Amino acid sequence: MTIRTGLIGLGMMGRHHARVMQDIEGTELVAVADAIGDVHGVAGDLPVYSSVEALIDHGVDAIVCAVPTGLHEEVGLAVAEAGIHIMVEKPIASSLAAGQRLVEAFSSRGLVGAVGHIERFNPALQELRRRVDEGQLGRILQIATRRQGPFPARIADVGVVKDLATHDIDLTAWLARSRFASVSAHTARNAGREHEDMVVAVGQLESGVITNHIVNWLSPVKERTTVVTGEKGMLVASTLTADLTFYANGSVATQWQPVENFRGVSEGDVVRYAFPKQEPLRTEHEAFRDAVLGRAQGHVSLEEGLEILRVAEAMISSPDRGEAVAL
Repeated sequence: MTIRTGLIGLGMMGRHHARVMQDIEGTELVAVADAIGDVHGVAGDLPVYSSVEALIDHGVDAIVCAVPTGLHEEVGLAVAEAGIHIMVEKPIASSLAAGQRLVEAFSSRGLVGAVGHIERFNPALQELRRRVDEGQLGRILQIATRRQGPFPARIADVGVVKDLATHDIDLTAWLARSRFASVSAHTARNAGREHEDMVVAVGQLESGVITNHIVNWLSPVKERTTVVTGEKGMLVASTLTADLTFYANGSVATQWQPVENFRGVSEGDVVRYAFPKQEPLRTEHEAFRDAVLGRAQGHVSLEEGLEILRVAEAMISSPDRGEAVAL
């Protein structure tokens, strides 16, 4: 079976979806849509429509939605009503109520709904999770992330928490296989815009793992780092380069006393791993395809996307409440 796919939203992210969707085995991109047309020239010979209704009428089995967050609910509900599967870019919606309506619309019809939390499909994080599951680190103690870089002109409708920190919320819970129990945060607005452009957050998962996250749009240096610390050492992933490095707790004592005085855990071996590295967007589309075909459930579900948004909303509200928010 070949899945006939459509794409709505041909902006900065949509153009990458269009490129990958034209080369996924078992699927065929048959039409695209955008209210202002194909500004990046990615459609080629494909028909370009101006609305989701026209895209639906063309005849598709699944749609990828890459429109601004505020339009996710409107587009998603129309797709669900037509009995079509969807993958919507993150975050799932602009509000929890809208996200809940999307979850209900697709689940009640038995349709596949996915959210494009692409970092989960980064090869470095997938390899990291495999090693954590195998017990390489023993019990997980802490997960820390740093996600910093310059301001993206493409983002106007949400702040840095919903645009970027949602990646860290998802990958942290996914790596630890545990939901957030509480979160506390400080945010700042430094660029004169409506939404926050900087956040520092700490959290605790239901498993007891503690977390911290530094996220901003104000750094001249782009950084995407995830650090997982366990009883036996530490794994550090860079999702910019898809590198994964293991820092082992060692058993060799140092003879240099001034250094020894400041060491809590002795220094061990350091290893940077080699492993296959496929483009995360391709892996994400393959997971969506497999879910539509009933082969596997490796996608980020709408239910998971809603939980990620719930944590993000708590992260945003924490500064005004002046306390940690229980989830």
